[in-house]
Amino acid sequence: MEITTDSIKELREMTGVSVMQCKKALQEAGGDLAKAAVILKKHSVASAEKKADRSLAAGIIGSYTHDGIIGAMIVLRSETDFVAKNPEFGALARELAMHVAATNPAYITTGEIPEEAKKTATAVFEKEVSAKPKEMQAKILEGKLASYFQDQVLLEQPFIKDESKTIRDLLNIATQKFGERIEISRFARLSAH
Repeated sequence: MEITTDSIKELREMTGVSVMQCKKALQEAGGDLAKAAVILKKHSVASAEKKADRSLAAGIIGSYTHDGIIGAMIVLRSETDFVAKNPEFGALARELAMHVAATNPAYITTGEIPEEAKKTATAVFEKEVSAKPKEMQAKILEGKLASYFQDQVLLEQPFIKDESKTIRDLLNIATQKFGERIEISRFARLSAH
């Protein structure tokens, strides 16, 4: 399949990734847009993992208010001011603040969940799985706990505007796009109710 500028442009619009990365992904996928998008997603995870130990020296606060009743602020960190001052980075911070306003997560990562909360949830779900076959109980319990905490952990939540992507996916894509480590360091949500 021939790789045209239109197919590169279409992939770039779908993913927001650079023209060169889109071209390489299309070449690797033999011109297939769907396969190229999967390749770029795979590369975004690898790119984020490579940059995981870099220090975050800059950032921006994204904010969002909904009808003056609910508001959220989020600190989105980057490695340099160059990225932090990019309008697209600011737009991402605002989108993430909107997501926090809509979903009200309790934690950024699963590592922040207190042991007491894990123990309480485990006790509840152990009762539910006790009637299941013994060899399946651990697997079912693990799935129930993951599902329960997914709603409370920001990085694991499906993005409100595109549920095919989690917030972690958005950060991985941004890391690939901007070429720097991107991370949410804090968030806050307020409600007038």
